[in-house]
Amino acid sequence: MNLILTLRILGALLLYLAGTLLIPIPFSLYYQDGVATSFLFAALTTASCGGTLFYFCRSRKELSVREGFGVVCFGWTLFALFGALPYIYSGAIPSSLDAVFETMSGFTTTGSTILTDIEALPKSLLFWRALTHWLGGMGIIVLSLAILPMLGVGGMQLFKAEVPGPTADRLKPRIQDTAKLLWGVYLLLTSLETLMLMLGGMTFFDALCHSFATLATGGFSTRNASVAAYDSAYIEWVIIFFMFLAGVNFTLHLQALRGKLDTCIKNEELRFYSWLTFGAICLLILFNHTSGTYVALTDNLRDSAFQVVSILTTTGFGTADYELWPVITQYILVMLMFVGGCAGSTGGGMKVARVLLLFKHAQVQIFRLIHPRAVRLVKLGKRPVDNEVLAGVLGFFALYIGIFLIASLLLAASGMDLVSGGAAAIACLSNIGPGLGSVGPVDNFAHVPAFAKTVLIVCMLMGRLELFTVLVLFFPSFWRK
Repeated sequence: MNLILTLRILGALLLYLAGTLLIPIPFSLYYQDGVATSFLFAALTTASCGGTLFYFCRSRKELSVREGFGVVCFGWTLFALFGALPYIYSGAIPSSLDAVFETMSGFTTTGSTILTDIEALPKSLLFWRALTHWLGGMGIIVLSLAILPMLGVGGMQLFKAEVPGPTADRLKPRIQDTAKLLWGVYLLLTSLETLMLMLGGMTFFDALCHSFATLATGGFSTRNASVAAYDSAYIEWVIIFFMFLAGVNFTLHLQALRGKLDTCIKNEELRFYSWLTFGAICLLILFNHTSGTYVALTDNLRDSAFQVVSILTTTGFGTADYELWPVITQYILVMLMFVGGCAGSTGGGMKVARVLLLFKHAQVQIFRLIHPRAVRLVKLGKRPVDNEVLAGVLGFFALYIGIFLIASLLLAASGMDLVSGGAAAIACLSNIGPGLGSVGPVDNFAHVPAFAKTVLIVCMLMGRLELFTVLVLFFPSFWRK
């Protein structure tokens, strides 16, 4: 790996982060929360480190795949470390580990929090929490490639390493144009949701923060009770709608805006995602009704739909304590935690495309047992799927389950109970936020031991960067020429 080139790009990214750290200052001055200087000092610290790296680390070599993976992994780590400075400087989160946990949860759009009283946090810090979601949602590296042409290197390696999903759709010949198109769609949907939430009675501040968290599938709210605090059916249905959209491949949004709706309708992953959402909602409504959890069908429909879409898209907003629901409904929600959103969305998890390919591959294997001489290929849409892609999906699934089990074991070793430890592991690995047990929808991660928080921080990073981007750095051959 060309460390000089890698450090130079990381320096440029830190300079960009320093600029974003200045954005909450107007909010701090408007609300007079006294945190403006903390953001200013955090920006100066970040700019000093980034400027030093960018100035002294000069290289004329082209960016290769190795540097691409290195920049993405180390970039996210540095963003979590330096993004935690406002919490530390202001004293809002005195513990450095807790501050990094909160920031990593923000940038990876996980939504797990160590805060016990969210509403007591200064407004500018609440905005920073939401902004970390929004920046991390589409990918901080993609954004940097769109607005920082001074990097001047081939960016496709970064795009492939960063964009979620089995493949990265290249919409334009130049990666900067691709990033700008995706962020244009992202900005449009965010603006539209903000307006609709304000029409429902939310203040501009709350509407903006919740829109940031929704489109990024993050889940950080400005209220202790999350979306339930507003007790508004209109607000909940608006957020359900935009959470569902955020779980869809953003290239399909672009196609829809261009009038190519037939492309969206024919997309097999989108159809599977839609039917999975609809089926899970129906099951939750059924089990909640038969158990007597809800009397009114409208309340049952609203809460069931919200929790299914929130969990499946890995957003993590809450309107009900699903731990009070029948155990079967909790089991369904846990299964959805592993699935996540569509490939190319801001959602986490294994991705709908991978789960769909796993089902298709299993179906073909069973068919071949019955008809040994028959030739049948795994297809996605009408196109055959390469064996290399299938091997990657199977490998990813095995790694995902293995890392989940190892993380659960480590959390159990730290003193967490079986349910809480397992739920925390999948909640952070799939970038969901809430889990079950002591980390349920009405709880937080403040009580989690320090070692367990460190494990969960690593899980957030690995889940957001889809395992391989992080794991490849641990192979000695990766660092050799």
